[in-house]
Amino acid sequence: MKDGRYTRSRSLLERVEQVIPLGSQTFSKSRVVYPSGAAPLFLTHGKGAHVWDVDGNEYVDFVNGLLPVILGYDDPDVIEAVSQQLARGVTFSLPTPLEVELAELLREIIPCAEMVRFGKNGSDATSAAIRIARAATGRDRVAVCGYHGWQDWYIGATTRSKGIPQAVRELTHIFPYNNLESLQLLLESHPDAFAAVMMEAMNVEEPRPGYLQGVCDLAHEHGALFVLDEIITGFRFHIGGAQSLYGVTPDLATFGKSMANGFPISALVGRARYMKEMEEIFFSSTFGGETLSLAASIATIRKMQREPVHATLDRLGQSIIDTTRSNLKRHGLERSIVISGKPSWSLLQFKDTPTATAAEVKSLYLQEIIARGILTAGSHNLCYAHTGEDLERLARAQDETMGVVREAIERADIAARLAGPPIQPVFRVR
Repeated sequence: MKDGRYTRSRSLLERVEQVIPLGSQTFSKSRVVYPSGAAPLFLTHGKGAHVWDVDGNEYVDFVNGLLPVILGYDDPDVIEAVSQQLARGVTFSLPTPLEVELAELLREIIPCAEMVRFGKNGSDATSAAIRIARAATGRDRVAVCGYHGWQDWYIGATTRSKGIPQAVRELTHIFPYNNLESLQLLLESHPDAFAAVMMEAMNVEEPRPGYLQGVCDLAHEHGALFVLDEIITGFRFHIGGAQSLYGVTPDLATFGKSMANGFPISALVGRARYMKEMEEIFFSSTFGGETLSLAASIATIRKMQREPVHATLDRLGQSIIDTTRSNLKRHGLERSIVISGKPSWSLLQFKDTPTATAAEVKSLYLQEIIARGILTAGSHNLCYAHTGEDLERLARAQDETMGVVREAIERADIAARLAGPPIQPVFRVR
């Protein structure tokens, strides 16, 4: 934009790209996922469901740190727990009782959690799960469905495979969601070779009746472990994870994101006979028992148990889905933009039109809605701090934005309206 709205963001980007590749620690928080010249690139602080950028612009946040912020920024209960622990210490020379307390809490609420180990990122947990599966089965191949982190074993099977040895890439196989036959054919194509079938329980569509249990049964039939990646769904769809919501119990499961309201922690949980492989395989980190994140996680989960967090997310999120569909219908955009997902995490899917590509439609939508004070990358990542007023603000911004998008499609001038080139996906997994 030429109105100076993002002057400091642009200036800081020029500085940061001299010292940090991509200018960000996370692909999905970088300039590549937001419309060029028409979005903030750096934030300074947050409160509740609102954030402020380096230029002083305020937004209702529907990104929420890529889903970890489930209660809201600066949640008083989490901040109090962390502040108390900060006065005691952060990283110690031996384990602390907090590790026991959180592990026992997870065992209480997650069906498959007989034992627990902690990490800092989702990739820590998913990679540890694969290492356990390979150790327990003596096999190498892995079948995956969804996104499972940055480590070689998974990312080598995507278009972001640069730097991954071919021998590693060949061991991971992707199968489509909601299609048991394709998984069966895959497992049969390499008899007695698969160590694990890992999948996200849900992404943009609901699992068909019996599908998740069918995946579990197929994995076991072929001697593989069934691993549920709950990095996103855990503590967001249900306090016990998607496995509680859909009634399927995996051998291992991974959690992260929403379990500590933004503090860095992940967990690998599962059946004791598999988790005990941890005594032999090497999964060890200096900061695995860092106390602030443990305290934050305990406080976050206790608040979920004490207050109607998930009922609130479901109510607000369903309102967003209903309003979005109504806006799309009013503007005749139902074939160009589709909303899917669950109330606590709904996603917009953008389609090609006769006059514009899906990337152009998404870029214009984001450009216009961000200019109206809604921070989103194309999804609605809810937190407990969102209010009815926030949703009204989203609805107004959506209505105005969709009007602009409809007019641009009709006039075939979307490209001319963009402040920069269209957004391109990091890579497609959903």
